[in-house]
Amino acid sequence: MEFLDKKLDDYVVAHTENENELLQELNRQTHLQILIPRMIAGHYQGRVLSMLSHMIKPKNILEIGTYTGYSAICFAEGLADGGVIHTIDLNEELESFQNKYFEESGYRNEIVQHIGNAVDLIPKIESEFDLVYIDADKENYCNYFDLVIDKMAKGGYIIADNVLWSGKVVEPLDPKDEETKMLLEYNKKVQEDSRVQNVLLPIRDGLMVARVL
Repeated sequence: MEFLDKKLDDYVVAHTENENELLQELNRQTHLQILIPRMIAGHYQGRVLSMLSHMIKPKNILEIGTYTGYSAICFAEGLADGGVIHTIDLNEELESFQNKYFEESGYRNEIVQHIGNAVDLIPKIESEFDLVYIDADKENYCNYFDLVIDKMAKGGYIIADNVLWSGKVVEPLDPKDEETKMLLEYNKKVQEDSRVQNVLLPIRDGLMVARVL
């Protein structure tokens, strides 16, 4: 679903900072080589994530869902000096693809890759996070929130992608649609949690931004 008229969307993108050449190439190769390339953050959302990272200036980032590494590089752009981003993905077959672009990005030393189930791995990462980005299996969004909330620095941000789910969150719910059901639960959970201040941004497929109080 397109949430903006295409002409208006094109105008928005045209007046947003361009991707650098490496991100352009990563975007292109993802579409050429990797299954379900629509999962990539892409130019506009990538610049939004980079801007948020620059605003927050995080020392420690946790990304749940690496995919081909595009968003990790965007977040790395705003890291504080000496900062680190831990990024988790279940698909070990993407590791070498990710590595190529992490090396070329200049952020290889700042990005720590973890391969495996995030539910199992998150408790083992001994860091306090300034920024967490959730962009993995929708069925576990609530679990991820519960796993990271006590690892957050005061004033840290938890950002979840795809929370509008192509508009399905406002349509009659198909009882068999577990992904939409869980996203509805996640949005409700964040909205009702007194530990965070939240705003749902209608950017691309929806970003739920929660600031830990």
